Amino acid sequence: MMETPASAQPDFAQPGPPHSGPAHSGHAPVATADYTSVVAFGGVSIAFDGPPVLEDISFSVAPRETRILLGPAGVGKSVLLKLINGLLRPDAGSIQIFGREIASMREEQLFPLRTRTGMVFQEGALFDSLTVRDNVGYQLIQERVADEEIDRRVHEALRFVELDQTFDLFPDSLSGGMRRRVAIARALIHQPELILYDSPTGGLDPVTSTTIIELVMKERDVYRTPSILVTHRLQDAFMLCTHRFDLEKGGMVPLPQGETDSNTTFLMLEEGRLIFDGSLHDLVHTDNKFVREFLE
Repeated sequence: MMETPASAQPDFAQPGPPHSGPAHSGHAPVATADYTSVVAFGGVSIAFDGPPVLEDISFSVAPRETRILLGPAGVGKSVLLKLINGLLRPDAGSIQIFGREIASMREEQLFPLRTRTGMVFQEGALFDSLTVRDNVGYQLIQERVADEEIDRRVHEALRFVELDQTFDLFPDSLSGGMRRRVAIARALIHQPELILYDSPTGGLDPVTSTTIIELVMKERDVYRTPSILVTHRLQDAFMLCTHRFDLEKGGMVPLPQGETDSNTTFLMLEEGRLIFDGSLHDLVHTDNKFVREFLE
Protein backbone atom coordinates (compact mmCIF):
# COMPACT_ATOMS: atom_id res chain seq x y z
CA MET A 1 0.00 0.00 0.00
CA MET A 2 1.28 3.47 -0.85
CA GLU A 3 1.65 6.20 1.74
CA THR A 4 -0.54 9.30 2.10
CA PRO A 5 0.32 11.84 -0.64
CA ALA A 6 2.12 14.96 0.48
CA SER A 7 -0.73 17.15 -0.75
CA ALA A 8 -2.32 16.51 2.65
CA GLN A 9 0.73 17.78 4.52
CA PRO A 10 1.16 21.35 5.86
CA ASP A 11 3.02 24.04 3.93
CA PHE A 12 6.75 24.45 4.58
CA ALA A 13 7.21 27.73 6.42
CA GLN A 14 10.94 28.26 5.74
CA PRO A 15 12.80 30.49 4.94
CA GLY A 16 10.51 33.54 4.97
CA PRO A 17 8.59 35.61 2.46
CA PRO A 18 9.07 34.63 -1.18
CA HIS A 19 10.36 38.08 -2.12
CA SER A 20 12.91 38.52 0.69
CA GLY A 21 16.15 38.36 -1.26
CA PRO A 22 18.31 40.06 -3.84
CA ALA A 23 18.42 37.31 -6.46
CA HIS A 24 15.76 37.02 -9.16
CA SER A 25 14.25 40.36 -8.24
CA GLY A 26 11.64 40.09 -10.99
CA HIS A 27 10.57 36.56 -10.15
CA ALA A 28 6.89 36.52 -9.25
CA PRO A 29 5.71 34.29 -6.39
CA VAL A 30 3.55 31.32 -7.24
CA ALA A 31 0.06 32.72 -7.64
CA THR A 32 -2.96 31.37 -5.84
CA ALA A 33 -4.84 29.36 -8.46
CA ASP A 34 -8.23 27.70 -8.77
CA TYR A 35 -6.73 24.20 -8.93
CA THR A 36 -5.78 22.05 -5.96
CA SER A 37 -3.03 20.14 -7.79
CA VAL A 38 -0.43 21.58 -10.16
CA VAL A 39 -0.07 18.08 -11.68
CA ALA A 40 -2.56 15.23 -11.36
CA PHE A 41 -2.17 11.79 -12.98
CA GLY A 42 -5.12 9.43 -12.94
CA GLY A 43 -4.61 5.85 -14.13
CA VAL A 44 -2.03 6.82 -16.76
CA SER A 45 -0.51 4.09 -18.97
CA ILE A 46 1.74 4.22 -22.03
CA ALA A 47 3.57 1.59 -24.10
CA PHE A 48 5.87 1.59 -27.14
CA ASP A 49 5.44 -1.59 -29.19
CA GLY A 50 5.80 -3.82 -26.15
CA PRO A 51 4.91 -4.09 -22.47
CA PRO A 52 3.76 -0.89 -20.71
CA VAL A 53 6.49 1.64 -19.92
CA LEU A 54 4.14 3.19 -17.35
CA GLU A 55 1.06 1.36 -16.08
CA ASP A 56 -1.90 2.79 -14.13
CA ILE A 57 0.06 5.70 -12.62
CA SER A 58 -1.83 8.00 -10.24
CA PHE A 59 -0.29 10.80 -8.15
CA SER A 60 -0.47 14.56 -7.70
CA VAL A 61 1.78 17.56 -7.07
CA ALA A 62 0.36 20.27 -4.81
CA PRO A 63 1.27 23.96 -5.01
CA ARG A 64 4.71 24.53 -3.37
CA GLU A 65 5.39 20.78 -3.31
CA THR A 66 8.62 19.15 -4.51
CA ARG A 67 8.30 15.50 -5.54
CA ILE A 68 11.45 13.41 -5.89
CA LEU A 69 10.97 10.61 -8.42
CA LEU A 70 13.23 7.65 -7.66
CA GLY A 71 13.94 4.44 -9.48
CA PRO A 72 16.69 2.66 -11.42
CA ALA A 73 17.34 3.32 -15.11
CA GLY A 74 14.66 2.22 -17.54
CA VAL A 75 11.61 2.34 -15.26
CA GLY A 76 9.90 5.24 -17.05
CA LYS A 77 10.99 8.31 -15.08
CA SER A 78 11.87 10.47 -18.10
CA VAL A 79 8.78 9.25 -19.96
CA LEU A 80 6.66 10.52 -17.08
CA LEU A 81 8.18 14.01 -17.42
CA LYS A 82 7.55 14.00 -21.18
CA LEU A 83 3.91 13.16 -20.53
CA ILE A 84 3.63 16.18 -18.23
CA ASN A 85 5.06 18.43 -20.93
CA GLY A 86 2.74 16.99 -23.57
CA LEU A 87 5.69 15.66 -25.57
CA LEU A 88 4.09 12.21 -25.32
CA ARG A 89 0.43 11.25 -25.06
CA PRO A 90 -0.83 8.46 -22.79
CA ASP A 91 -2.59 5.39 -24.12
CA ALA A 92 -5.01 5.59 -21.19
CA GLY A 93 -5.73 7.79 -18.21
CA SER A 94 -6.04 11.46 -17.30
CA ILE A 95 -3.27 14.08 -17.02
CA GLN A 96 -4.19 17.46 -15.61
CA ILE A 97 -1.70 20.36 -15.56
CA PHE A 98 -2.72 23.58 -13.80
CA GLY A 99 -6.23 22.18 -13.60
CA ARG A 100 -6.53 21.49 -17.34
CA GLU A 101 -6.79 18.08 -18.99
CA ILE A 102 -3.95 17.77 -21.53
CA ALA A 103 -4.11 14.12 -22.62
CA SER A 104 -6.21 14.98 -25.67
CA MET A 105 -5.10 18.57 -26.25
CA ARG A 106 -3.97 19.69 -29.69
CA GLU A 107 -0.34 20.76 -30.01
CA GLU A 108 -1.18 24.46 -30.34
CA GLN A 109 -3.22 24.29 -27.13
CA LEU A 110 -0.21 22.93 -25.26
CA PHE A 111 2.11 25.85 -26.07
CA PRO A 112 0.77 28.27 -23.42
CA LEU A 113 0.93 25.55 -20.75
CA ARG A 114 4.52 24.71 -21.69
CA THR A 115 5.57 28.32 -21.17
CA ARG A 116 4.33 27.96 -17.58
CA THR A 117 6.60 24.94 -17.07
CA GLY A 118 10.40 25.01 -16.83
CA MET A 119 12.31 21.91 -17.98
CA VAL A 120 15.89 20.97 -17.08
CA PHE A 121 16.89 18.20 -19.48
CA GLN A 122 19.43 15.43 -18.89
CA GLU A 123 23.00 16.68 -19.49
CA GLY A 124 21.65 20.23 -19.85
CA ALA A 125 20.88 19.95 -23.61
CA LEU A 126 22.36 23.35 -24.50
CA PHE A 127 22.85 24.53 -28.08
CA ASP A 128 26.62 24.55 -28.62
CA SER A 129 26.38 27.06 -31.49
CA LEU A 130 24.61 29.66 -29.32
CA THR A 131 26.02 31.86 -26.57
CA VAL A 132 24.88 31.43 -23.00
CA ARG A 133 22.74 34.53 -23.50
CA ASP A 134 20.95 33.00 -26.47
CA ASN A 135 20.62 29.59 -24.80
CA VAL A 136 19.03 31.02 -21.68
CA GLY A 137 16.87 33.45 -23.63
CA TYR A 138 15.95 31.01 -26.40
CA GLN A 139 12.22 30.97 -25.63
CA LEU A 140 12.12 34.77 -25.44
CA ILE A 141 13.93 35.03 -28.78
CA GLN A 142 11.34 32.72 -30.36
CA GLU A 143 8.61 34.94 -28.93
CA ARG A 144 10.33 38.01 -30.45
CA VAL A 145 10.74 39.76 -27.12
CA ALA A 146 12.76 42.99 -27.38
CA ASP A 147 16.53 42.51 -27.07
CA GLU A 148 16.83 44.80 -24.04
CA GLU A 149 14.16 42.81 -22.19
CA ILE A 150 15.85 39.52 -23.13
CA ASP A 151 19.20 40.81 -21.84
CA ARG A 152 17.64 41.95 -18.57
CA ARG A 153 15.86 38.67 -17.92
CA VAL A 154 18.84 36.53 -18.95
CA HIS A 155 21.12 38.48 -16.59
CA GLU A 156 18.54 38.00 -13.83
CA ALA A 157 18.36 34.24 -14.39
CA LEU A 158 22.15 33.93 -14.58
CA ARG A 159 22.57 35.87 -11.35
CA PHE A 160 20.23 33.40 -9.68
CA VAL A 161 22.57 30.51 -10.62
CA GLU A 162 25.65 32.71 -9.93
CA LEU A 163 26.91 32.65 -13.53
CA ASP A 164 26.27 36.19 -14.76
CA GLN A 165 29.88 36.35 -16.00
CA THR A 166 29.15 33.68 -18.64
CA PHE A 167 26.63 35.86 -20.53
CA ASP A 168 28.71 36.10 -23.75
CA LEU A 169 30.45 32.71 -23.56
CA PHE A 170 29.70 29.54 -25.53
CA PRO A 171 28.80 26.26 -23.79
CA ASP A 172 32.00 24.48 -24.88
CA SER A 173 34.00 26.87 -22.68
CA LEU A 174 32.04 25.87 -19.57
CA SER A 175 32.52 22.99 -17.16
CA GLY A 176 29.87 20.29 -16.86
CA GLY A 177 28.51 21.81 -13.68
CA MET A 178 28.36 25.29 -15.19
CA ARG A 179 26.47 23.95 -18.21
CA ARG A 180 23.93 22.37 -15.88
CA ARG A 181 23.52 25.66 -14.02
CA VAL A 182 22.95 27.46 -17.33
CA ALA A 183 20.28 24.87 -18.13
CA ILE A 184 18.56 25.71 -14.83
CA ALA A 185 18.73 29.43 -15.69
CA ARG A 186 17.06 28.65 -19.03
CA ALA A 187 14.28 26.74 -17.24
CA LEU A 188 13.64 29.76 -14.99
CA ILE A 189 13.50 32.39 -17.75
CA HIS A 190 9.69 32.38 -17.90
CA GLN A 191 9.34 32.45 -14.11
CA PRO A 192 7.62 29.04 -14.26
CA GLU A 193 4.80 27.78 -12.10
CA LEU A 194 6.22 24.24 -12.29
CA ILE A 195 9.77 22.97 -12.82
CA LEU A 196 10.72 19.51 -14.11
CA TYR A 197 14.29 18.38 -13.39
CA ASP A 198 15.42 15.31 -15.35
CA SER A 199 18.47 13.93 -13.49
CA PRO A 200 20.07 17.38 -13.00
CA THR A 201 23.14 15.92 -11.25
CA GLY A 202 23.67 12.93 -13.56
CA GLY A 203 27.33 12.46 -14.48
CA LEU A 204 28.59 15.16 -12.12
CA ASP A 205 31.08 14.76 -9.28
CA PRO A 206 29.78 14.94 -5.68
CA VAL A 207 30.89 18.54 -5.04
CA THR A 208 29.31 19.84 -8.26
CA SER A 209 26.18 17.78 -7.61
CA THR A 210 25.80 19.51 -4.24
CA THR A 211 26.00 22.90 -5.99
CA ILE A 212 23.16 21.90 -8.32
CA ILE A 213 20.99 20.56 -5.50
CA GLU A 214 21.56 23.80 -3.61
CA LEU A 215 20.11 25.70 -6.60
CA VAL A 216 17.09 23.39 -6.69
CA MET A 217 16.67 24.04 -2.96
CA LYS A 218 17.03 27.79 -3.47
CA GLU A 219 14.21 27.84 -6.03
CA ARG A 220 12.07 25.65 -3.77
CA ASP A 221 12.54 27.67 -0.58
CA VAL A 222 12.78 31.24 -1.89
CA TYR A 223 10.15 31.15 -4.63
CA ARG A 224 8.19 28.07 -3.50
CA THR A 225 7.97 26.75 -7.07
CA PRO A 226 6.42 23.24 -7.22
CA SER A 227 8.64 20.72 -8.97
CA ILE A 228 9.34 17.12 -9.88
CA LEU A 229 12.96 16.02 -9.67
CA VAL A 230 14.06 12.75 -11.26
CA THR A 231 17.15 11.18 -9.71
CA HIS A 232 18.76 7.88 -8.80
CA ARG A 233 21.14 9.60 -6.35
CA LEU A 234 19.85 9.09 -2.82
CA GLN A 235 22.31 11.60 -1.38
CA ASP A 236 20.71 14.35 -3.48
CA ALA A 237 17.21 13.32 -2.46
CA PHE A 238 18.03 13.14 1.24
CA MET A 239 19.84 16.49 1.13
CA LEU A 240 16.72 18.18 -0.25
CA CYS A 241 14.66 16.71 2.58
CA THR A 242 17.04 17.51 5.45
CA HIS A 243 18.26 21.01 4.47
CA ARG A 244 16.81 24.42 3.64
CA PHE A 245 18.19 27.44 1.79
CA ASP A 246 19.17 30.33 4.08
CA LEU A 247 19.04 33.68 2.28
CA GLU A 248 21.06 35.49 4.93
CA LYS A 249 23.89 32.97 4.72
CA GLY A 250 23.53 32.59 0.96
CA GLY A 251 23.56 28.80 1.13
CA MET A 252 21.87 25.71 2.45
CA VAL A 253 21.83 24.79 6.11
CA PRO A 254 20.70 21.59 7.83
CA LEU A 255 17.30 21.44 9.44
CA PRO A 256 17.23 20.68 13.18
CA GLN A 257 17.92 17.07 14.06
CA GLY A 258 14.94 14.89 13.27
CA GLU A 259 13.15 17.49 11.13
CA THR A 260 12.55 17.19 7.37
CA ASP A 261 11.01 19.48 4.77
CA SER A 262 7.33 18.55 4.86
CA ASN A 263 6.75 19.72 1.27
CA THR A 264 9.45 17.48 -0.21
CA THR A 265 8.22 13.94 -0.73
CA PHE A 266 8.92 10.84 -2.76
CA LEU A 267 7.56 8.79 -5.63
CA MET A 268 9.17 5.54 -6.72
CA LEU A 269 8.72 3.45 -9.86
CA GLU A 270 9.42 -0.24 -10.42
CA GLU A 271 8.96 -1.71 -13.90
CA GLY A 272 6.59 1.08 -14.87
CA ARG A 273 4.38 0.90 -11.77
CA LEU A 274 4.22 3.39 -8.91
CA ILE A 275 5.16 1.45 -5.79
CA PHE A 276 5.71 4.29 -3.31
CA ASP A 277 4.17 7.72 -2.68
CA GLY A 278 5.00 9.38 0.62
CA SER A 279 7.37 11.13 3.01
CA LEU A 280 11.05 10.52 3.74
CA HIS A 281 10.12 8.97 7.08
CA ASP A 282 7.77 6.52 5.38
CA LEU A 283 10.35 5.80 2.67
CA VAL A 284 13.09 4.73 5.08
CA HIS A 285 10.66 2.69 7.17
CA THR A 286 8.82 0.96 4.35
CA ASP A 287 8.43 -2.82 4.24
CA ASN A 288 8.53 -2.87 0.42
CA LYS A 289 11.41 -5.16 -0.52
CA PHE A 290 12.28 -3.37 -3.77
CA VAL A 291 12.39 0.03 -2.07
CA ARG A 292 14.54 -1.28 0.78
CA GLU A 293 17.00 -2.86 -1.65
CA PHE A 294 17.18 0.40 -3.61
CA LEU A 295 17.90 2.36 -0.43
CA GLU A 296 20.63 -0.05 0.57
